[in-house]
Amino acid sequence: MDYEQVVVYIPNLRRYARALVGDRHAADDLVQDTLERAVRKFHLWRPGDLRAWLFSVMHNVFVNQLKSRRIPPSAELDENFAGATTPGWVTDVRDLERGLALLSAEQREVLLMVSLEDMTYEQVSRALGVPMGTVMSRLSRAREKLRRHMDGEPERTDLKVVK
Repeated sequence: MDYEQVVVYIPNLRRYARALVGDRHAADDLVQDTLERAVRKFHLWRPGDLRAWLFSVMHNVFVNQLKSRRIPPSAELDENFAGATTPGWVTDVRDLERGLALLSAEQREVLLMVSLEDMTYEQVSRALGVPMGTVMSRLSRAREKLRRHMDGEPERTDLKVVK
């Protein structure tokens, strides 16, 4: 295993994990667990998109940890944001964090991979093991829900009846 190839993606994994779990320490633990599993399971990687494979490993670790409740659902902003001098900016960041917390885990994962990590739909599809249409659907719903939250619109409770 060429560890230098993996090291290149650690900042991406940290950023994604931080956005996913909302807590710096839990994110660092998630990255560490991901890297440990990637090293143990590297024999399963087929040459190709290493970043998508690492995100797939992180997704699986995250889901397993959620099932065992090792990751808190959300946390307050850490001290990195505490010193911000622009109240409007802090409010926007908090609104965004709350909006992300409102999304389902599946929607949040897709939104963060596409928006934060600049992954293609195909890469996200491979990383999560879902069809590309599912990726596009989850992304669309996540963007709409987040937009409505950021615009201060009430959550939609009207369900369509399908016959």
